[in-house]
Amino acid sequence: MGDRVIFHIDVNSAFLSWEAVYRLNHGETLDLRTIPSAVGGDMSKRHGVILAKSTPAKKYDVRTGEPIVDALRKCPNLTLVQPNREWYEECSQAFIGILYKYSDAVEQYSIDEAFMDMTGTQMLFGEPVKAAYALKKEVCETLGFTVNVGISSNKLLAKMAGEFEKPDKVHTLFPEEIQEKMWPLPVRELFLVGGASEQKLKRMGIRTIGELAQADPSMLKAALKKHGEAIWNYANGRDESQVEVTAADNKCYGNSVTLAADVTEAAEAKRVLLSLSETVGRRLRRDQVWIESVSVTIRFFDLRQNSHQCVLESATNITDEIYRVACRLFDELWDGTPIRLLGVQTGKVTRDGEVRQMSLFDSTDYEKLEKLDRAMDSIREKFGTGAVQRASELKNAGTKI
Repeated sequence: MGDRVIFHIDVNSAFLSWEAVYRLNHGETLDLRTIPSAVGGDMSKRHGVILAKSTPAKKYDVRTGEPIVDALRKCPNLTLVQPNREWYEECSQAFIGILYKYSDAVEQYSIDEAFMDMTGTQMLFGEPVKAAYALKKEVCETLGFTVNVGISSNKLLAKMAGEFEKPDKVHTLFPEEIQEKMWPLPVRELFLVGGASEQKLKRMGIRTIGELAQADPSMLKAALKKHGEAIWNYANGRDESQVEVTAADNKCYGNSVTLAADVTEAAEAKRVLLSLSETVGRRLRRDQVWIESVSVTIRFFDLRQNSHQCVLESATNITDEIYRVACRLFDELWDGTPIRLLGVQTGKVTRDGEVRQMSLFDSTDYEKLEKLDRAMDSIREKFGTGAVQRASELKNAGTKI
C-alpha cells in the first residue's frame, strides 16, 4: 500500500445538500434531496444555470452547468431554489473544521472539497478505510450532509477514487489497483481531460484511461504538448504534488473573475491573467509581503474546475514575475475547453523576500521591474486604478477585475 496516505473529501451535491440542511433547520419538513430539485442562479442573468441537483433530478437527466430553461424542459416539476452563498460558506468552514480534527495537513481545494495527508495517523484513527468511515459519519451526524472519501498514496489517485460512485461512499485507489479500477474507465473521466482533449485522443484511437497510459508519451506530447505528457503521467497514477497547507495567520492573496463571455482564445485568457496578476501584486506590495507559490484556477463553461500550482525559486511580489508563472501554469492546464472563470492565487506568504537568490542563468532585471511596479502603484494610488495600464491590457479593457 505504501507509506503515504492521502484522503480526498468531497461534499455530495454540496449546494443542494447545504440548502436542504438549512431549510430543515428552519422548520421545513420536505427534504430537497428526496425530490427532483436544484439550486440555480438568476434566470435573467448569465448565471441562470444549474449549480447543483438532487439525486432524483438526475433521473430526468438534469445536469450541473446546463441552462435552467433546459432543465425545466426535461423536468417541468423541478423545484428550483436560489443559492444562499453566505450559508454555503458557513457550511464549508464547518466541514473543513471537522477535517482538522483528523489531520493538521488539510488543503481546501474548493468550497466543497479538500485533501488531507493522513500519513502516520493509524495509531490515532485506525487503518485508512476505518478512519474514512469515521470521518464521513462525523460530518453527517454533526452537519447533516454526506461526503465521499477517496483514499490513495497521492492526491491524483485519491481524487479519482472519490469519483467512482456517489453519494456517501468510501473508495480506495492505490497504485496496485489502477489497472483494475481506473484503466477501464473512459478517458474523459481522468483528471484534466476535458472535452477538447477527449476528442483529440479519440482521433488517436485512445478511448480509455488504460489506452492512454500505454500510449507512446512522445506521440501524446507531439499532439497535446505539455498537457499530453501530464495526462499520460496521470493515467499511470503518477503525481508528486504535496498537500499544500496554508498557515492560519497568513492572509490569502488572490483574485478571480467570472468572464462576461466564455473565453476560447489563449491570448484573451492571458490578458485576463495579467489584470489578475496586477491586482494581486499591488496588494502584496501594499502589505510589504512576498509570496513563494502561485496557482491558476480555471472554471470551464460546464462549471468543472481545475487548478495548477508551482513553488517559486525565490519569493516575489513583482507583477511581471507572477504573470509569467501564471501563463506557464495556464499553458500546462488548459486543453481548449471554453473558460468561464479565471483565478490567480498565491501562497507561502513571507515578510523575508527582499533578498533574492541570484542565478548565473537569469538575466532578468528585477530592480527595473520593481521600479516599474512602484511607479504604477504610485500613479494608481493618486489617480485611481484606471489611470495607467499596460499596453497588453488595453485589448481587454471590458473585463472588470
